[in-house]
Amino acid sequence: MQFPGPPSRLALLAAALLSACAASGPRSGSGPSGQPDFGAYLTGRFAAAETDTKTAADRLLEALKADPDQPEVLNRAFLAALLDGRSDANRLARRLPDNPAANLLLAGGDVQGGRWDRAEQRLRTLNRSGPVQVLQPVMLAWVQFGRGQVEQAQATLRPLVESNRLRALNALHAALIADLAGKPREAERLARLAVADQPQPPWRLAVLAAGVLSRAGRADEANRLMDEVMASGEDAALAAAPANRRLALAARGVASPADGIAEAYTALASALRGQGSNDFALILAQLALRLRPGFAPALVLVSDTLADQNHPEAALAALGQVAGDDPLAPVIALRRASLLDKMTRTEEAVALLRGLAGANPALPQPPARLGDLLRRHERFAEAAEAYDQALRRSGPVDAADWPLFYARGIARERSGQAAAAEADLLRALELSPNQPYVLNYLGYSWAEQGKNLDRAKAMLLQATELRPQDGNIADSLGWVLFRLGNLPEAVTWLEKSVELEPRSSVINDHLGDAYWASGRQREAQFQWRRALALDPETAEVPKIQQKLREGLPGYPASTAQR
Repeated sequence: MQFPGPPSRLALLAAALLSACAASGPRSGSGPSGQPDFGAYLTGRFAAAETDTKTAADRLLEALKADPDQPEVLNRAFLAALLDGRSDANRLARRLPDNPAANLLLAGGDVQGGRWDRAEQRLRTLNRSGPVQVLQPVMLAWVQFGRGQVEQAQATLRPLVESNRLRALNALHAALIADLAGKPREAERLARLAVADQPQPPWRLAVLAAGVLSRAGRADEANRLMDEVMASGEDAALAAAPANRRLALAARGVASPADGIAEAYTALASALRGQGSNDFALILAQLALRLRPGFAPALVLVSDTLADQNHPEAALAALGQVAGDDPLAPVIALRRASLLDKMTRTEEAVALLRGLAGANPALPQPPARLGDLLRRHERFAEAAEAYDQALRRSGPVDAADWPLFYARGIARERSGQAAAAEADLLRALELSPNQPYVLNYLGYSWAEQGKNLDRAKAMLLQATELRPQDGNIADSLGWVLFRLGNLPEAVTWLEKSVELEPRSSVINDHLGDAYWASGRQREAQFQWRRALALDPETAEVPKIQQKLREGLPGYPASTAQR
């Protein structure tokens, strides 16, 4: 679920915790061997910076063997072991009484073992700075509930539910505690508070609140909440579809204090990942998985973070740990397809998306995602068919459908269906008139065809106002002006576009044409040679080569060289 809260503050809290976990570098000669393994240490640190958790753990644990009493190496080896999900993390955590992540890990072990007093002691002695400041009340409430102190647990969260800026988090956990304690009316009230400030509730928040409402006898309200997620158009709509939601609501999403703390960790991890704090997001996700092995939301978060860091194999392996009957399985299939494609296993990805589309015949997301994949691989006719299917499933057309018409318009145009493509792009503009990329694509298409040039110019002027630093849009406007015969303005806009996108073969080629037509032949030839050096499309190479030999068709060489 998404975590409501002030973004910059959460990111700073994460940075504070990470800086408390590790210092700057090892001191030599502190271990019994007297021979620190700097090679292993430096390799491990580099691997950690690259989010290569396996190599980081291997090398930092190796460095720790050579220098077992070096605090810096110990802290970094612990974090690497934790991030890679290794049992070594528990052993090392016991040697790090001042490391916040180590204390969280040990407190989790106490929760799993029912050692409530010890767990509470660890949580209360944690520094009240860093992310613990956000999570500590929720974790304490779950420990109190585990001890049987239901009223005290509710009292811990009550002030935060009523006035705290993180009300959704605290109200949700207060609702889950009341639900487990057999207080359906109180749970129902708190569940409503948890979603009250959420214009579009994220899937995890929605499914947990819906479960509480359903068990409180409010099935219609629970289904309306899930319908909102289904109507969002996001990936989570697959999990909120009627067949999948029954699975999601059949069992309690949170059945124990360990489950509750894992939920809190995952919520904060999701928020921090969205703000760029990937390291701490991974720490929290791994802490959640220690408490709740196989927990799908945490595994999805781990996978997404690893994928962002260009580790698709590790990301795919994380998704492989999710049970096949998990309510998130359809969403995970979408992510698996994306990862398979990144790993050049495109046909497997295509087959997976086709299967997912067949298994969910009412939902547009699988065929839409298939269309996107096929379009990236320039399989435009197949992509257009996939978008056809997505649009048939999307129900009555509204403004939210403009991206599908835009995508299908591109696929149709690239597969030679010019009239159908134009109709799609016009429909996309009708649904959302201020989309600069739609304005650009249609305006450029008309420029290429030499039609509707005045209208294309007006559309592209509008697009440049919306995206003044977009070199491709500036190029399109310059190209329309060139087609209209306004060479001075065409050169001005095309020069600007080259400044913004200097490595575009198309843009450099266009500027060469405008220079030649303006009598600036030497500059034109320079631009054409540059265009050839910038990996143009295969079909464009002979055209540019011919211009270098013979000049621009229709524009005889001028003696005026500027």
